[in-house]
Amino acid sequence: MNDLSADIKSMKLYHHVDRVVNELRELGKDETGPLLVDELTAFDQLHYHGTEAVDEAIRATNIDEGSSVLEIGSGLGGPARYLASATGAEVTALELQEDHHLMASSLTERCGLDDRVKHLCGDFLTHHWDGAQFQAIVSWLALYHIPQRDVLLERCRSLLEDGGFVYAEDLCERRPFDDLERKELASDLFANYLPSRDQYRLDLIDAGFEPILFEDMSDDWAVFTRDRLNSYLEHRDRHLRVHGEEVFETMCAFYDTMVRLFSGGKLGGLRVVARRI
Repeated sequence: MNDLSADIKSMKLYHHVDRVVNELRELGKDETGPLLVDELTAFDQLHYHGTEAVDEAIRATNIDEGSSVLEIGSGLGGPARYLASATGAEVTALELQEDHHLMASSLTERCGLDDRVKHLCGDFLTHHWDGAQFQAIVSWLALYHIPQRDVLLERCRSLLEDGGFVYAEDLCERRPFDDLERKELASDLFANYLPSRDQYRLDLIDAGFEPILFEDMSDDWAVFTRDRLNSYLEHRDRHLRVHGEEVFETMCAFYDTMVRLFSGGKLGGLRVVARRI
């Protein structure tokens, strides 16, 4: 485990990857049998609005059968599996955390999608791509983890075909954070780059991208995170039975943190589409 993959575990959402096993057991599934993509979507999407957000990326970047897609920060593999299943695209799913990567690889194989989804474990800033090219690069709530935004965007541009698209749902800064808040964000969210909306756009332009869509998701995600916490608490007995107290308390703490940060008015969210020029 490298330093980044160890440090990212400060974010509570990334604890207890075995909660997937608990959910599968609740569905009556064994540990090796076949699965359907739709059986997993309730718990394998670690971003906001689940497969609806993946559908947005499919529409925005014209992903279809035969498209070659790279996902940065692929987590448990949910978006990659859904994208491949829904469109027939070939998806390369890169994830920093080995435990998430191994779980994602297993789930993809059990869904019979390992011929269309290739899972890789590594750091996007240092991974060797050996001349690979993609029509689209997608990411949901992962890019803000990655330091050196100039290097990240330069690598994205080099991996995209001419006219290829980047689709990202990402966090940003609405109003300046103080030093104490930045320390909390670095720990609780593993936030390494939270630019303003304007700076985010300038970064893309400077890196050779044409911004196509810049949608402020801050208010929407504030509502989503609040509803998510309330729903989780409403189903407390179910979650305690399925996962146990430690997982329940960990998830409640993370969900509560996100509600507080979004409602504070400083943390924001963006949906971005940009084209390589």
